[in-house]
Order: sequence, then structure tokens, then C-alpha cells
Amino acid sequence: MATTEPMPHSRLAQIPRGMDLLDRAVLNKSTAFSDEERTAFGLHGLLPPQIETLDEQAVRAYEAFQRKTDDLERHIYLRALQDTNEVLFYRLLLDHIEEMTPLVYTPTVAQACELFSHIYRRPRGLFISYPLRGSIPELLQSRPNKDVDVIVVTDGERILGIGDQGAGGLGIPIGKLSLYTLIGGIHPARTLPIVLDVGTNNQERLNDPEYLGWRHQRITGQQYFDFVDQFVQAVKQELPNTCLQWEDFAAPHARPILQRYRDQLLTFNDDIQGTSAVVLGAILGAVKVTGKSLKDQHVVMFGAGSAGIGVADGLRESMKGEGLSEQEARSRFWAIDSDGLLHAGRNDLTPEQRVYAQPESRVSAWPRTSNGHIGLADVVGKIDATVLIGLSTVGGVFSESVVREMARKAERPIIFPLSNPTTRSEAKAEDLIHWTDGRALVATGSPFPPVSYGGSKIPIAQCNNVYIFPAMGLGVVASGARRVTEPMMLAAARVLGANSPALKDSSASLLPPLTEIRRVAAEIAFAVGVEAQTNGVALKINEGELRRRIAQTQWTPAYTEFPDLQESL
Repeated sequence: MATTEPMPHSRLAQIPRGMDLLDRAVLNKSTAFSDEERTAFGLHGLLPPQIETLDEQAVRAYEAFQRKTDDLERHIYLRALQDTNEVLFYRLLLDHIEEMTPLVYTPTVAQACELFSHIYRRPRGLFISYPLRGSIPELLQSRPNKDVDVIVVTDGERILGIGDQGAGGLGIPIGKLSLYTLIGGIHPARTLPIVLDVGTNNQERLNDPEYLGWRHQRITGQQYFDFVDQFVQAVKQELPNTCLQWEDFAAPHARPILQRYRDQLLTFNDDIQGTSAVVLGAILGAVKVTGKSLKDQHVVMFGAGSAGIGVADGLRESMKGEGLSEQEARSRFWAIDSDGLLHAGRNDLTPEQRVYAQPESRVSAWPRTSNGHIGLADVVGKIDATVLIGLSTVGGVFSESVVREMARKAERPIIFPLSNPTTRSEAKAEDLIHWTDGRALVATGSPFPPVSYGGSKIPIAQCNNVYIFPAMGLGVVASGARRVTEPMMLAAARVLGANSPALKDSSASLLPPLTEIRRVAAEIAFAVGVEAQTNGVALKINEGELRRRIAQTQWTPAYTEFPDLQESL
């Protein structure tokens, strides 16, 4: 029988009651509210009488999930659950992490961004639109929760491999921050997704009567950078200690923004630095499998945008750490963009690309196309490439002839087609294994099933930034870091590489399984925190205290006991 006396608690009045409490996704326990809580918060009659455990709720939620008939419907179901009961949402994801991570993020999130306006249900995050540029501090003040540990922000221009999605790009920060919580353990109430809505040049979106963003061509030039600066200044004012992650900005904007603000606040660009770190980690594992060192590798980089150059930068710094000079390290890279190989004879290269331009004398006698370009097949035919990385979004460009030529000269070719979604992958994992007679060490950007070859199943690592950015968030929050440095990113990559299952079994995946990712994230966070102290961007604490803070910071989905509730918000 329900008691009529409220449970004793001095801050009881501060907790929402009735439907207001059930509508707070981070507080809602639904059928798991105890009899005492139902009495205290006026929930009797609003809930069915049966009281359940979180375990029992998770079983029912998974049954409902399984009734959905396609991945987009499953994504929509999970987003709806996140909007109503965040603890149950994250518990479900944690119980089925390998099955559900591709649904809340890549590859399904690409379709969710394309259809964002059509599947929109309720607010999550902030829309900061260009017409409201004079009110950005006020917009930030309207955030759902006062204390924020991590912001992920996009302008929606270069969403995965599908391009400009305008305001629909908000699906990316929402998905990324779900993984910050699932893997890094950042409390969901302390995350904030944001889209900078500066318009869109996607005519399909502009013509869509249901499109919810600002219907205007993209703002460009100085107006664009001034708007971004207004946003950054507002963040510095409102949330000066919050980690700000830049996500899916186009190449002309991504690196200039990072370079301008990296020393002004706690910030990093996931496409440039996160991608670099996860690829470096996977390659470090692969190189150890080959029995050689990183400095001995010759890298062909197909795709020389911000992500590709970021990956090359991380590899180059690591090669220098193994004893190569700057010039020797640069000579190991053969970067190719849509106009062919980067070389000193080209006058269309950015300063970042020019770092990897091969001397004209080195390639002057090489075959060229009718328009003077040196293509992928020509590069692979002329050098003894050991590593082939794709960040081009050109599906199928790693052809059978190119791969077989590489495998003819490399005993264990390392081949990473990293573009996503799956349709934009430079090659299929199954083809790479068969074209190399099972010798290729493969990691992909999109998920691929294990490949049957020689009577066994070869697992394919998904070289996803999920291995880095949640751990980076955990590390900077737990250590109190004031900046994100390149050595912190390299430290993360080294720990990831050291956790490669392939080091114990050369036929195993190059990256840890998702079922191990929270454990690995804690290890990476520790290395990041130690490096932050070494770099002078975090206060010195002993290793035991740092580990304690990481464990304390890494939230696990479990219902809060209400006497302690206010301390968790």
C-alpha cells in the first residue's frame, strides 16, 4: 500500500513532479520509480502499477527495437528512447553495443541527416542560425543544462561522405555526443550538440517544403568567419572550460578555424585530429604485425582534404619520433587529390598540401593523363607502396589492378578505405582480402562483415573515430586540461595501437572490439591526462589520483537514487 508521507529529503522541492519529472529524459525512470518515489513525486496513476528493474525495462525496449524493419526506423526508435529515458537508452546501447553503434552513428546517421527534417520529433541541442548572429550569447544561455563538459558543433557543410545537409547536420553532433556518453562516460546532461546554420547550397534541401533550416545560400567569406568568431567568443564567455569539438566542416574552413582557436580554448577538430589518431593507432598495430617499423613505410594517401592531410600529419610526426628527419618523413608520402599527385610543379596547393608535394624532379618522367595529372595507378605502379589510405569519398576507386600491383610488391599490404558511408568506401573489404590472397591488413571507415577466406573468417576493423574522441573527452575532463595538444593525440593513438588484437593473433582485427571500448577509452584517457600534464596544460596530480578521477568521471547508465540526485546534475 502506498504511503501518504513524502520521503524525507531537504531538496525534495527542487525535483520536478508528475509529468514534469516524466518529461525529463535524464531523470525519468518510467516504470522503475519505486512506490515511495511515486508517492513523493505525484506519479501514482501516471504509471502502471507494476514496478520494474532497469534490466526488465531493457528487455522490453529490445523487443520493441527488434520489431523495426529497417535501420532508419531503428535509428528513429533509439532517438525517441533517448528523448524519453536516457538511462534506459544508454543501457540498451551498452548491452548491444556492436549492433547499435552503427545505428546511432555511422553509417545510418548519414541517412538520418539527409532526412533530418522529415524525422524530426523534438528539440535536442541548439540551432544557432545566421539571422540570429547578434544574439548568440542569449542562445547559449537557453541551453537545457547549465554545466556542460563537451560541445560538438558542425555547420553541416561536409557531412560524412554525403556533403552539405544544412541544419540537418545537427544529427552528427547528436550522434557523436551519444558516443561520448556511451563510451567515454561523459554524463548525458553535460553534453551539448550545436549546428551553426549558415544556410545550405544543397538545392534538394532548399526545395524541400519540410526543410527546417534557414532557407538561404551558404554565407561565405569574411561574413562566415566573423559569424564563427561570434560563436567562439560567446562560448568563451558562457562556457570557458568546456571542450569544443569541431565536426564535419569543409576543407576551406576546417583547418583555418582549428588553427585560429586551438590556442584560445579547449578545442580540437575530430575530422583532422581524431581521424589522424585512430588511423595512426590502427597502422601502428598493422605495422607491428608486418614485423617492420613505421619509418620504413611508404604511404599513398588518396584524398588530400583536411582529413587526409590530418592523417598524414600524424603519421609524419610519428615517423620523426622513430628517427627520421623532417625531409625524410615527407618523402615517404604520396598524396593524391582530384587533380592527381601533389607535386612541386602544381600551383594550386594549399600550404598544408604543399608539405607533401613531391619534388618535380622525382616524378618528371612519370606517365600522366591528357590533362597532365599523375593518377593513383601510376603512383602505385612506380613506387613500392606499403600503405594505401583512402579518404576521398570516391567509391570503388581502389581497383583490382591497383590493389594487385601493390600486393605484388608488398608482403602484407596495409590498405585502409576509410570513406563513409559504405557506398563511398574506396573498396569493399571482401575484395581487398581476395585480391591480395588473404595477405592485406584491412581497416575500413564503414562497417563490413568478416570476410571468409581460406576456411576462416577474417574480421574487418572499422577505423572509426569513436575509438578516440570519447576517450579524449574523458581524458580532458578528468585531468582538467585547458588545451588539446598534438602530443595528447599521439599518446591516444599509441595506446590504441597497443590494444590491437592483431598483436596477439595476426589474423585478428586491427582494432579492439566495441565490447572492449569503454575499457580502452579509460586507458587512452589516462595517457591523454598524463600527456596534458607533461605539456603543461593540466595541473600535476599523481597517477593514482588521475585514475580515480577517470573512474569517477566515466558515468555508467544506472538510475539515480533520489537523495543523491541533485549532486549528479
